[in-house]
Amino acid sequence: MIRQHETLSGAHFAFTDRWGGVSAAPYEQLNLGGAVGDDSAAVQTNRELAAKSLRLDPARVVWMNQVHGREAAVVEGPWTSQDVPAVDAIVTVRRGLALAVLTADCTPVLLADPVAGVVAAAHAGRPGLVAGIVPAAVEAMVSLGAQPSRITARTGPAVCGRCYEVPARMRDEVAAVVPEAWSETSWGTPAVDVTAGVHAQLDALGIRDRQRSAACTLESGDHYSYRRDRTTGRLAGYVWLD
Repeated sequence: MIRQHETLSGAHFAFTDRWGGVSAAPYEQLNLGGAVGDDSAAVQTNRELAAKSLRLDPARVVWMNQVHGREAAVVEGPWTSQDVPAVDAIVTVRRGLALAVLTADCTPVLLADPVAGVVAAAHAGRPGLVAGIVPAAVEAMVSLGAQPSRITARTGPAVCGRCYEVPARMRDEVAAVVPEAWSETSWGTPAVDVTAGVHAQLDALGIRDRQRSAACTLESGDHYSYRRDRTTGRLAGYVWLD
């Protein structure tokens, strides 16, 4: 269920896999995405199971309406289901409030400055990488007192640069903005490495404490992959402070 869980100076970072939930195929089992066609009751149960496995109150987890953009929102508590804005990063100074990001090939980005008491979660797909969602998330953290030199960054399972095939023109467009995202598939065609691009942006912002998951969602049967399966579930990354 929880594939990775790390605690560092009171900051928690966690990423799920696809197992341990109640969703039926093709969403089996721990689908946490509420807008992919799965039964809503199953998704709610899965979110409760995942939260409780992390000793979190499911009602104190903030989810996003992700749209591959650059908007970041500062939050003080969960939204009502009618008020969830279209954002791709959320930031908070509320301890015990968990921020969640959904992915199924895109790069989940979790950020924390425990000294300032600021955390953020961001959804970085190819469009968001180019738009600058990660710099936007860091900018929002800094506005709340965070310092890049103190921020810890963790990126979770995502499609790797050796599997994310794109047209050559698209690769060139991404690399024109983030050169480090230029890649080639293992079979020799143009590709984009979103996670490498994210880490390059974090490095340029002065964030040195960074780690990335080794899991490629397209290659791993333990993770959801939209590129592999199309109709599928969503993984989640969580970040919070004690």
